[in-house]
Amino acid sequence: MTTPEFTGLAAPLSALLGKEAKTGAADAAAAPATGTNTSVRTDTATSTAPAPGTGAAPGAGATVVPAAAMAGLPGMQPVPSAATGASAVPGTSAVPDAGAVPGMSPVPGTSALTDTSAVPGVGTVPGMEAVPGLEAVPSMGTVPGVETVPGMETVPGTPSSPLQAPAAAVPTTNPTTAIPTPNATTTQHLPGAQRGAFSPEMARRDFPILHRLVNGRPLVWLDNGATTQKPRQVIEAVAAFYGSANSNIHRGAHTMARDATALYEAGRAAVADFLGAPSPEEIVFVRGTTEAINLVAETWGRANIGPGDDILVPVLEHHSDIVPWQQLAAETHARVVPVPLLPDGQIDQFAYADLLSSRTRLVAVSHASNVLGTVPPVAEMTALAHRYGAKVLVDGAQAVAHFPVDVQAMDADFYAFSGHKLFAPTGIGALYAKPELLASMVPWQGGGNMIESVSFDRTTFAPAPHRFEAGTGHISGVVGLLAALDWLSSFDHEAIAKYEADLLAYARQALAMVPGLEVLGDAPDRIAVLAFTLAGHDPTAVAQSLDLEGIAVRSGHHCAQPALAHYGLDSAVRASLALYNTPEEVDQLVASLLRLQQSP
Repeated sequence: MTTPEFTGLAAPLSALLGKEAKTGAADAAAAPATGTNTSVRTDTATSTAPAPGTGAAPGAGATVVPAAAMAGLPGMQPVPSAATGASAVPGTSAVPDAGAVPGMSPVPGTSALTDTSAVPGVGTVPGMEAVPGLEAVPSMGTVPGVETVPGMETVPGTPSSPLQAPAAAVPTTNPTTAIPTPNATTTQHLPGAQRGAFSPEMARRDFPILHRLVNGRPLVWLDNGATTQKPRQVIEAVAAFYGSANSNIHRGAHTMARDATALYEAGRAAVADFLGAPSPEEIVFVRGTTEAINLVAETWGRANIGPGDDILVPVLEHHSDIVPWQQLAAETHARVVPVPLLPDGQIDQFAYADLLSSRTRLVAVSHASNVLGTVPPVAEMTALAHRYGAKVLVDGAQAVAHFPVDVQAMDADFYAFSGHKLFAPTGIGALYAKPELLASMVPWQGGGNMIESVSFDRTTFAPAPHRFEAGTGHISGVVGLLAALDWLSSFDHEAIAKYEADLLAYARQALAMVPGLEVLGDAPDRIAVLAFTLAGHDPTAVAQSLDLEGIAVRSGHHCAQPALAHYGLDSAVRASLALYNTPEEVDQLVASLLRLQQSP
C-alpha cells in the first residue's frame, strides 16, 4: 500500500504516522471519493521493521510545547530554583515538620523533582517552568505561533528508593530510530532511554504537571483511578494536530483531510494492536468506557435480551457497568443479577457458577476494580459463561494502564476502555467487539459518517466500525490516544506491572503503620488501588487535609456504592498509583496520615 504525502505535517504527527500499523476496511473508508489512497503506511521498503516494542518514542524530538495555552492555570505557583537554598527536595522549598516514617525514606522525599530553572524560549507556566530531562530538539517551523524548546538538559541523578532499580536491570532492546516518513524530522530517543527500559524517573520527566506545586508543596498525584496525567508527547501531538493538520476526516479529498484521516485510522490500528485485536475493523471509537457500555446495551442488548433473561453483574462493578444494564432490564423485563463478593474483595466464583444458567444472556465484569483493585479471573469467567451461550463484556477502564491486555486470549466478546485513564486526553475511548457481533448490531445514532447512501426512500449504513461513529468524532483525542499508546509502548509493559506490584506491596506495608487505618479488600491479584478508612476521620476531611500538603487522593463512594456497601460503608479514601509514582511519595502520604491521626 502506498504512503500518503504529509505536506507540512508536524514532527510529532509524522513520527506517529511512521509507525507500522495493521490496516483493513478502515483504510478504504479513509479514502476520499477521488480514489486517492489514504491508507496508513504499511510498506517497509525504506527500513527494516523493528522488533515489537522498539522504535523511537513519539514526539521524542518534537518541540511543540503549548505554553501559551497552559499559562495562568489557577493555583500554579513557580517552583523555586535549587539556588534558593531549598533543602528537603531539590528544586523546592523544604516541607516543615515532615518528619520521617520509621523504616522508610525521609519525608518529604520526591526523587523525580530536580532543579527546574527556566528554559530559554519557553513561555512561562506558573509552577512549571521546565520539564527536566529532555535533550535539545530542532526547531519545528510547521506549527505557526508555537515556540521551540532549545537546550533542555538531561535529568541529573536522583536519590535511590527502596524499589528503584537501574534501567539496565530491565530487559531492553537496542535503541532504534523512527521509521522514516515523508517530510518528517527523525525523532530522538529520550536521554539514556532504550526501547523497553523502564523506571519511574524515566516516566516522570515526561509529565510537566508533576513538577508543579500545590499549596506550596510538590504535587503528589495519587488520584490515577480517576484520571492519569498526560505526558508531553501527548500534549505536543494534540497541539501539533491543531497547528498543522486540523481537518475533518473521511469526507474530504484535500491534503489536510487525508492527513487527518490517516492519523485517525492510525489510532484505530494502534488500539487494535494494544488490545491484541485481530483487526482495526473491530475497534469503535467512543467517548470512553461509559459510552462503550451504553452502546452495547442500546444495540446488541436491545436485540438479544428480553423478558426473563439474566444479566450477571458482580457487586464490585463501577456504576457505569451497572446502571445501563438496569435501564435495559427495566425496558425489556430482564433481570440484573448481582454476583456476590468474598470478604477479601474477590468475586465469589462458586456463586458465579451457580448463577449462570440458560437464562444468562450477558456477563458484565471489570478487568480491575476501581475501588478494591481486584483483578478477577476474566478468562476463566468468560469460558464458563460461553458454555451457557452467554456473551461477556469486560470493562477495562482500570486495567489497561497497569498490565498487558489480550482480548483474544481472554476471548472477550466486548472490551471497553477510556483514554484518559491511559495517559491520553479526556473524551476518547474505544470499544472492541468480535466482528460477527459488530456485523449484527444496528447503529445507535444516525447522521453523517455512518452511512453509505441516503435518500428519502432508503438509507444504507456504512460497515462496522464506522456505522457506530456518527458525526464528527474526537479527532484530536484519537491523535492524543495514538501518542499515549506509542509513549506507553516505549516501556516494557511487563516491567511496569512488576514495578507497580512492588510499589503496591510497599504501600500496603507502609500504610499498616498508621493507627486506625484499614484498607478495603485483600484480593491476591490486584492493581495498585488502595481504598481505606481512618478511624475518627471523615474520608472527605482526610482528603482535604492531604490536599493541604500537595497530595491528591479521592474520597467518596467512587461510583461503586455496592462495593463499599459490601464493607458496610458509604464512603472511603482512595489512593491509586501509576507507573510514575514512587516510594517517596508513599512515604509522604503515610507521614501526612500519621500527622493527621496524631493531631488533637
